[in-house]
Amino acid sequence: MAAFSSEQWAALAVLGLTLFGVSFGRLPGLALERSGVALLGAALLIGTGVLEPAEAWALIHGEIILLLLSLMVINAVLTRSGFFSLMTAHAVRGARSTLALVTALVFASGVLSALFLNDTVVLMLTPLVLAVTRSLGRPALPYLLALAMSANIGSAAALTGNPQNLIVGLRGDIGFAPFLLALAPPALLGLGALVLLLVLAYPREFRRVPLARSETLATPTRPLLLRFASLAVLGMLAAFALGVNVTAAALVTAALLLVAARAPSDALLGEVDWNLLVLFAGLFVVVGALEHTGLSNLLFGALEPLLEAGVLALAGFTTLLSTLLSNVPAVLLLATALEGLGGSARDWLTVALASTLAGNLTLIASVANLIVVESARRQGVGVGFFAHLRLGVPVTLVTLLIGVLWLGYGPGA
Repeated sequence: MAAFSSEQWAALAVLGLTLFGVSFGRLPGLALERSGVALLGAALLIGTGVLEPAEAWALIHGEIILLLLSLMVINAVLTRSGFFSLMTAHAVRGARSTLALVTALVFASGVLSALFLNDTVVLMLTPLVLAVTRSLGRPALPYLLALAMSANIGSAAALTGNPQNLIVGLRGDIGFAPFLLALAPPALLGLGALVLLLVLAYPREFRRVPLARSETLATPTRPLLLRFASLAVLGMLAAFALGVNVTAAALVTAALLLVAARAPSDALLGEVDWNLLVLFAGLFVVVGALEHTGLSNLLFGALEPLLEAGVLALAGFTTLLSTLLSNVPAVLLLATALEGLGGSARDWLTVALASTLAGNLTLIASVANLIVVESARRQGVGVGFFAHLRLGVPVTLVTLLIGVLWLGYGPGA
């Protein structure tokens, strides 16, 4: 430790401060939330001379930021077209029992979250779930937990499911199709396991409870936009599968949908989560400073034995780190180490899967969870920390076990 330079000590101090603020959502005494904390961290590195502005800019992975921005624009147009509501309506409309209803919800949420950012999916579907449960006279809590947890599990299946997958796919050089083929099977198995665990946790709700046919779900108000947007998204997914650069395909699709929406572009761009983009940019700079100052060797030393120990050890460490720091900063740290150590595709996929599934462990471990909680709270429905923990712990352990067995001993191992 004594051999550290002043520049290295400054980088470590800023990293610790930033990760603390991002993990807990704010810094004591400051009116800064996660994005502001990350921006402050980057500014401190420049202000203290650890990084020059040009060096900080070079550490920002522009392709990831551009891909995330493109997906947000696509999701904004899909939302306006009624796409998410319609897909969910088709999934749940024929349900004749509470078990069928929650099964349809879990798989609809999971599949949508694999193809689109899971945060957007739960933002759109939470009001829908509340409307359906109220119209049927069912308790909202089990269905809200099903929505949040299925969105986390389903998002593990594809590169486009969540921000940490984008990091893994682009920095680990794993294309859309290989990522999907590797992680879709454990994600689908995880969704099935979630249904079983919901039945065990809420037996009175999900065992032989019939439902009347529900027609409460609204039809889209812009059918022409819905058709065009659906075709554009299918074209984008086909381009992904054919190996076209995912950022290029998403950006072109986003631009086409901006034109097709025939709405003021500033309104659609206003629906982009700019705070999340600022959070990413700041974290790229703060974590990248480790490599710039030579501190990344500490990460290499900690991670190398885990890579040699196999999938289980790496998945466990990733889960612990994601729980402590939240998944995006955890994956950024691990990505720096994996790049330096030349991690295999399986190592990268293990980090993606474990960091995503760890989001179900506690109520605050995933942004998707918090979106569901806050959306429900605004409509007078509470989701308690321990109510989530009661289901979240077994769901996380079971789905992680499925993932470890698949990656460690499955067909592609």
